[in-house]
Amino acid sequence: MLDSLSLWLHETPLGETLLTMLISMLPVVELRGGLPAGVAMGLPIPVAFAASLVGNMIPVPFIILFVRPLFKWVRIHIPKLEGFISHLEARAEAKSADVLRYQTWGLLIFVAIPLPGTGAWTGALIAAVLNMRLKRAVPVIFLGVVIAGCIITLLTHGVTLLF
Repeated sequence: MLDSLSLWLHETPLGETLLTMLISMLPVVELRGGLPAGVAMGLPIPVAFAASLVGNMIPVPFIILFVRPLFKWVRIHIPKLEGFISHLEARAEAKSADVLRYQTWGLLIFVAIPLPGTGAWTGALIAAVLNMRLKRAVPVIFLGVVIAGCIITLLTHGVTLLF
């Protein structure tokens, strides 16, 4: 099934762009993996950048709006996942200490630094834990993703120049 999906994505005119967006929507991988993957599939850097940016931002408002109610629902209906939910919340709260101190700037820097455990997904989770308003958190996370994208673009372009 995955082979046929992969083949279909590669054969459609926008396949590589869609695949880049899908990769960038994944937690942990996000834009940091989607952008180099798009370039590796032959997309021009501006197209890979735009697709990665859009893909990375699609889940953000949903995470901010629905993660707390989802966690509450899971605790009530699937008690076996209580430990996992508590772990996610504890991780977000631990990372939110610096963000809380610097508020908007802290969230921006946190999302902008392309390291494991940072990025739009964790930034959105932190924004939800800190009860940040959507119209305040989304632009900050967007700008952080743009900065991270610029850093990844420079790294990707440097690697492609070497090889």
